Amino acid sequence: MRIVCIGQAAFAEKVLETLVERGEEIVAVYTRPDIPGKANALKDLALRIGMPIFQPKLMRAPEVYDEYTKLKLDLNVMAFVTNILPECFLNYPRLGTIQYHPSLLPKHRGGSAINWAIINGETKTGVSIFWPDKGIDTGPILLQKEVEISPDDTVGSLYFNKLFPLGIEAIVESIELIKKGIAPRIEQDEPQATYEGLCTEKDAVINWFESVTRVYNLIRGTNPQPGAITSFQSKQLKVFDSRLLADVRGGLPGEIMDITEAGFVVAARDGAVLVRRVQAESLSKIAAAEFARQANLKVGERLG
Repeated sequence: MRIVCIGQAAFAEKVLETLVERGEEIVAVYTRPDIPGKANALKDLALRIGMPIFQPKLMRAPEVYDEYTKLKLDLNVMAFVTNILPECFLNYPRLGTIQYHPSLLPKHRGGSAINWAIINGETKTGVSIFWPDKGIDTGPILLQKEVEISPDDTVGSLYFNKLFPLGIEAIVESIELIKKGIAPRIEQDEPQATYEGLCTEKDAVINWFESVTRVYNLIRGTNPQPGAITSFQSKQLKVFDSRLLADVRGGLPGEIMDITEAGFVVAARDGAVLVRRVQAESLSKIAAAEFARQANLKVGERLG
């Protein structure tokens, strides 16, 4: 079965590595154009194993499609693809195209599915392998696998410890089902569908007057990107690693209640958060205790 791997970043690299190790016939790799100063793990691996690499700036260009059809494909495997491919690319392979998405579709369509599941305080998510169409994450489901969102999971821990390895496993299993001719196409339940846009800084501003659970979910749901935003002395301060202190009460929302070597404690409406890692405006991430020393942070001062 002649397969093209389409994607970027560490996930696509691991998909390619796994499929090659399993003896799959990978005939080419499609990935984004080079970005100066930024590595492309998928391209680097393809170069090491002598795989043909294509990096078109515009997939809709006629010459790109003409070159693509010469590969005589059976299947596209889309692993971490952030752009919508033209339908002609999706439909050309004899067996179609499959794509990985880090949610239980039709919930959390869009490019920040992991962020929003955590921000919303959900306790489970998973991966979907689906047959993409012209919509955004709207094609029929081939396979799904579910995982727990632990109370202290961040976007980073949920993705790299759970959804990343589970996604590799699900792609391998999906290819086996396709080979056997028994891969399903289960239509998504549209009334249950949700779509959220990319989680950006405007979505990540902390309101210390909200419940401490909502504040904590926002912090972990934006860690490591884009980072939860508050301010200190009128300058932006991003909060990353933290710990929920639901039983600690007494301070005004945003008030610094304690400063220790573990970080500093900030009050919310009905509890507090231990802030352990921060990033001041235009600076690198540092331990919260170190920031407190550098900024001369004092108990009783307020964030936000």
